[in-house]
Amino acid sequence: MQSPGVHHVDLVVSSIERSLPFYSELLGPLGYTRVSEVEGERGETIWYLGGAVDSVGRREAQADLPHDRYAIGLHHLAFEVASRTQVDEVAEWVRGQAVEIESEPQEYTYSPGYYAFFFYDPDGIKLEVVHTPGLAAA
Repeated sequence: MQSPGVHHVDLVVSSIERSLPFYSELLGPLGYTRVSEVEGERGETIWYLGGAVDSVGRREAQADLPHDRYAIGLHHLAFEVASRTQVDEVAEWVRGQAVEIESEPQEYTYSPGYYAFFFYDPDGIKLEVVHTPGLAAA
């Protein structure tokens, strides 16, 4: 039986053509390999990448407004991985992309062993890849 949790998150992006390969290459190695398309409530296509129990959807913006993580809405999205090595591998891949890096992989004091890397997607949405051995064991 699955435990309750986040089932999916939908992101609104400025360009599906730019977003689809970015997220496929970022999330594929993290286990998000199921691909599906569904029709949204306004008739738009939503492209999903599914992981073991959750998925990330992308749909194209219908308004021309920039993302502001301090406005009402999503501040950032964090993906937990199995090891520090995976955090470092994602960081290596991101360094080759045309996106902003907020901070290199390092330990944070949020919880014991919290090791994370923060960066932005092509639309300026803040993303985090994190390994949390203390939380994973809980």
